[in-house]
Amino acid sequence: MAAMETQSAPLTLESLPTDPLLLILSFLDYRDLINCCYVSRRLSQLSSHDPLWRRHCKKYWLISEEEKTQKNQCWKSLFIDTYSDVGRYIDHYAAIKKAWDDLKKYLEPRCPRMVLSLKEGAREEDLDAVEAQIGCKLPDDYRCSYRIHNGQKLVVPGLLGSMALSNHYRSEDLLDVDTAAGGFQQRQGLKYCLPLTFCIHTGLSQYIAVEAAEGRNKNEVFYQCPDQMARNPAAIDMFIIGATFTDWFTSYVSNVVSGGFPIIRDQIFRYVHDPECVATTGDITVSVSTSFLPELSSVHPPHYFFTYRIRIEMSKDALPEKACQLDSRYWRITNAKGDVEEVQGPGVVGEFPIISPGRVYEYTSCTTFSTTSGYMEGYYTFHFLYFKDKIFNVAIPRFHMACPTFRVSIARLSFNFLPTTNTHIKS
Repeated sequence: MAAMETQSAPLTLESLPTDPLLLILSFLDYRDLINCCYVSRRLSQLSSHDPLWRRHCKKYWLISEEEKTQKNQCWKSLFIDTYSDVGRYIDHYAAIKKAWDDLKKYLEPRCPRMVLSLKEGAREEDLDAVEAQIGCKLPDDYRCSYRIHNGQKLVVPGLLGSMALSNHYRSEDLLDVDTAAGGFQQRQGLKYCLPLTFCIHTGLSQYIAVEAAEGRNKNEVFYQCPDQMARNPAAIDMFIIGATFTDWFTSYVSNVVSGGFPIIRDQIFRYVHDPECVATTGDITVSVSTSFLPELSSVHPPHYFFTYRIRIEMSKDALPEKACQLDSRYWRITNAKGDVEEVQGPGVVGEFPIISPGRVYEYTSCTTFSTTSGYMEGYYTFHFLYFKDKIFNVAIPRFHMACPTFRVSIARLSFNFLPTTNTHIKS
């Protein structure tokens, strides 16, 4: 009889074994884990089990085992201390911190000066003071990033990428929060916009809209594009670069650390390479990367400026007698309307490069379209060095160029694109 009473005794939280309870608690988020502390003494003790907080420290704060050892703290204590410091950014911190860590790890052996130019993180009170100064709240993901690094010193090369043509150079620095606040815009056309970057050569900046105004979405990142034909200085169109600060920054970092943006002479060049944009003719391979230049483009009148970087390489396994020299180029250029222009000329950018086994030749040129996109394709004509009367063509793969999404200024309620002529520097 006593045995039967024991079997029918109600199951309580206090009578449950520890291991299954800890397993259940391991699936809870940190908020629920904290709430468990207020349910019962048993759950309060179990929810303080230190290994439970290891996952949350790694998930939200990216704290490593090495950092834990250095700080000589338990996981729960580390979580609480970090939350006390940057808890308001818990929804952004891991993505932003990972982007910064990945970027610095990638750049340290390649662009050490760039990493050294980064400033220490700003304090909460510094960011609060900036909000008071500009009269607007800063986006939380922006604040989060600036708690990690408060921009960089104004140096060349800039962290946010470079671009170099024969008569044009751009290198964008990431502004510290005080300098950015000094450039905060209240004027019509850029109202409530905060500069993120600055190029000392061109004056170019990328902006973030800290409030929705003048047709812009809140937190949108963009390049300004003044209407070249409007008398109203508030008529500023926008090339949209990111929907939020996180979107903008993490996508840029992803392009850098994946090798999508090449590093040339200690600088990040924002060329985009399509893996399919490669053509091989015999022993010679031609590949192309492209980039849009907002500072040389306009929506009204329609003038979209692109630069492309071409790599010509001969296989190292080619026979020595395959060495050759480039004589001429042929381009077939097509805009979004289907209009075609054909161009022929001697050499490339004034040169007649010699290609031999294992050798690479690269050059940069540019083109403009009166449409938002277009493509180019063609071929080079070479002659063999040892058989000068023998010539052959090498295919240039078709490569597409398209400007970013843009939004026209609300100061210009209606407009018509005026006819313009495509201008090409045809190398």
